[in-house]
Amino acid sequence: MNIEIKRIYDPAEANDGKRILVDRLWPRGITKEKAMLDDWLKNIAPSQQLRVWFGHKSERFDEFVEKYRQELDTDPEKQSAVLQLIEIIKKNHVTLLYGAKDTSINQALVLKNYLEEKLTH
Repeated sequence: MNIEIKRIYDPAEANDGKRILVDRLWPRGITKEKAMLDDWLKNIAPSQQLRVWFGHKSERFDEFVEKYRQELDTDPEKQSAVLQLIEIIKKNHVTLLYGAKDTSINQALVLKNYLEEKLTH
């Protein structure tokens, strides 16, 4: 199982495999050509309400993880996107792309851990 996460602002590399944007909003300053995306799964991103509440504040990250995982487990659109992503991961190396500045507290990290758990059970 090969799942990586990477800021979309970092240069694309040959070993990225399938490049999939997992943000709801298109990242500022990135052209579609520069993004070099294979897919954009905006439905897998946290809800607008959760994203705004979290605001990338480190003191809210643990609660954000719980709430986002709950959305992934219960929201039909997110569940469908998770299943789609799992099928892609089973056949390809995948890099989940995100726009957040903080590399240690972001939804792509939560999603990567969530998918790895789903794929090992």
